[in-house]
Amino acid sequence: MKTITLMAAALLAATSAFAQSAAEKSGINSLVGAAPKTDDFVKEVSMSDIFEIETSKLAVERTDAGTKAFAQQMVQDHQKTTGELKQLVDSGKVKVSPAAAMSDDQNEALDELKALQGAEFKKQYRDDQIEAHEDAVDIFGRYAENGENAALKAWAAQTLPALQHHLEMAKALAD
Repeated sequence: MKTITLMAAALLAATSAFAQSAAEKSGINSLVGAAPKTDDFVKEVSMSDIFEIETSKLAVERTDAGTKAFAQQMVQDHQKTTGELKQLVDSGKVKVSPAAAMSDDQNEALDELKALQGAEFKKQYRDDQIEAHEDAVDIFGRYAENGENAALKAWAAQTLPALQHHLEMAKALAD
């Protein structure tokens, strides 16, 4: 009986943890304004940084001077946030490892971007950056407000204004 109770408790705990991750993945947390779990936040932020860096490196090679300047700043700024997150992990203040790669959806979006040239490339890059920064502003804002890890919460609050600025810059890119 004790074994069955322990197994049920373990299953319930696993289901609860999965449900929280599923809520973040499905967008439910965003809709209700709930902070993501620390694991989810670190994973999403690190994957987003990789995506923004990789797409921006491509844009540096393929776009006009104005978009190229934006893309260079995205590479620089998102390499900085990647480094800051790594420092939080390395210091032991955050006990979650960042993602080492992009999501399947992000890889697919990068592949689609690689297939484009000229005005089509520029428009898709702009749209991708707007969407990525809207998502980043949302998740950073929710974590800054109600995150569970104090050091990560402070970092999210400190980083949020730069991400809001990136979003405005992306929206201002010429079509």
